[in-house]
Amino acid sequence: MKNKEEASAEQQITPIAGRLKNHTNARVGLRRSGISISTDELLKFQLDFARARDAVQREIDETDVFQKLQAIDRRALLVYSAASSLQMYLQRPDLGRILSVESEAQLRAHSPEKSDICIVLTGGLSSAAIHQAFPLIERLAAALQGEGTTVAPLVLAHRGRVAIGDPIGALLKAQLSLVLVGERPGMSSSNSLGAYLTYAPQPGKTDESRNCLSNIREGGLSVDEAVFTLLWLIRESTRLKLSGVQLKDRSRESLTLIDGAKPIADE
Repeated sequence: MKNKEEASAEQQITPIAGRLKNHTNARVGLRRSGISISTDELLKFQLDFARARDAVQREIDETDVFQKLQAIDRRALLVYSAASSLQMYLQRPDLGRILSVESEAQLRAHSPEKSDICIVLTGGLSSAAIHQAFPLIERLAAALQGEGTTVAPLVLAHRGRVAIGDPIGALLKAQLSLVLVGERPGMSSSNSLGAYLTYAPQPGKTDESRNCLSNIREGGLSVDEAVFTLLWLIRESTRLKLSGVQLKDRSRESLTLIDGAKPIADE
């Protein structure tokens, strides 16, 4: 039987945890059995851990993903990083940031015309995040083209990291690169997509020169919200000719809605 002090503490914690659980998938307010968490919470933890592990260790089906990308843009290109295996990709992050010799030659031979932006998709550290990208790419590309923005062929970069957008953007002669990448899984989300925007992409760029949108997924940042914010960042980056820490996200202050995308609601 609980003493008065224990019961009082639980009464104080439970309402707060209950309100928090309405706004997050984080592990707060876990049900307990005595001093231990309940069996159903333990099983959920084990399931989430397995999903996170699978997201990292399972490679994307590059053929299937590339076909879906071609359905959006028949000019789509498939390239590979310098990481020749999943094990090497996980152990050598630097190899995921550069193109393989063959892929670099492929893009050089492509001889593209200059474009305003190139969009690169890569599995990153979550193969489960890929399905979040297709509706975002489709809507974003359509909105950009509707504004007169020239979009380079869509690119699938197999085993790529964020910085692989730098050599790709440079070789495709793009003013901006946008990399959509599977994020490192958390224990409450194994399928989050990240979006990284870089002005004047070139090999050697570092992370302070990028703008990042994170946690794009159901239950996180919605596709509508991501499209709205990315359009704003792309316009401002093009206008100011910069990105990263010098470009502050003030998209909430914008009243212009593009293609039905809605700004992020205030808390």
